[in-house]
Amino acid sequence: MKATIYHNPACGTSRKTLTLLEESGAHVQVIEYLKSPPARAELQRLYARAGITAKDGLRAKEPLAAELGLTADGVSDDMILDAMMAHPILINRPLVETDKGVALCRPQEEVLKLL
Repeated sequence: MKATIYHNPACGTSRKTLTLLEESGAHVQVIEYLKSPPARAELQRLYARAGITAKDGLRAKEPLAAELGLTADGVSDDMILDAMMAHPILINRPLVETDKGVALCRPQEEVLKLL
């Protein structure tokens, strides 16, 4: 099985998810999204496939999200996506895609549904 993980090596959940993928025998493509962020259209595609909104994919715990007003009611997905493109740290992780679908793997055991 092929899998793609949008990964932050500094994140414990992301590291644990990557380990689960590797232990499953999946052929894993690792994208360190802080170094190589996905294009806006790709991020929209991933979120649509996962059945989540940009707000669902926002790393709301990141102080910058509040500083930019992204956690307030009524903020549009377009505004959140614009901020994610400018500041990839706002993209919640790990985001994993396999042939079975896409999931934001928090907690890391969510990845098991994709294997």
